[in-house]
Amino acid sequence: MTSDETTHMARCVGGDRWVVSWLPGRTLTGKQAVTAMTIATTVATREIGTDAEWALLDELALQLGLTGREATFMVAAENHDYRRTARPRRRAFG
Repeated sequence: MTSDETTHMARCVGGDRWVVSWLPGRTLTGKQAVTAMTIATTVATREIGTDAEWALLDELALQLGLTGREATFMVAAENHDYRRTARPRRRAFG
């Protein structure tokens, strides 16, 4: 699962188990993965400033056992572009 709005992604690892790039080490359900991607997209596309926006983010993050502020920090801290193809390493022979 990817988004045009963020570099974060969710990947199914079998059954209804998903891993999300900004939540390393956690396995989520499909519904939680959609929520996590919604949070990542929200954080990437707008400045969260009003109490209403924070309340919405808190409501979403609660589904992941987080607060809105924790989720916002984690989205920013784990912002790696996993969609890029890794460049092969050069080997030195000799």
